[in-house]
Amino acid sequence: MDTTICPWCHTEIVWDEELGPEEACPHCGNELSAYRTVNISKEDLDDDELEDDDEHEHEHGGDLWGEDEQEGVVPIFNTLDAYRDTYDLERYDSSAAAVLDEQTEVPECPQCHEYMLLAGTVGVSDFKSAVPAFLGVPLLNAPFSLNMYVCPSCFQVQHSLAEEDREQWVRNIGGLRK
Repeated sequence: MDTTICPWCHTEIVWDEELGPEEACPHCGNELSAYRTVNISKEDLDDDELEDDDEHEHEHGGDLWGEDEQEGVVPIFNTLDAYRDTYDLERYDSSAAAVLDEQTEVPECPQCHEYMLLAGTVGVSDFKSAVPAFLGVPLLNAPFSLNMYVCPSCFQVQHSLAEEDREQWVRNIGGLRK
């Protein structure tokens, strides 16, 4: 079996040698063959080009070779590894899997595509609902509850409307069947 890392969502894709590589990422749907990279080392450039690059780097700040972190990029891989020396991550993984087995809903992390754990419920009482003119009623009335899910791998947090408040949402938008 060969593996590929999707250049768009950075998810590892394992594909069968008999079937061949995937044409599109099964996680984000982007075409894998459309993305190309070119690696240029400093040895590939002559001295004049290096001097020009050094001047450009000093003028604009930053590193042309990509050694500086990009602003706004959220590190999503190996976040859990920071705890490897202090905690038993094998036990952590097996405990997380046991918790997932008990959940009725298991959302996928939008960042790293791991399954998320239900950490608890957040009550919302201070909330001003939108009232679309078409409906004439609020979309959601306070108080209501949100399920809070946390990714056990990259610690992203996601919320969804709690089961007991979903009926209110459907009723307010769709009304009762006649």
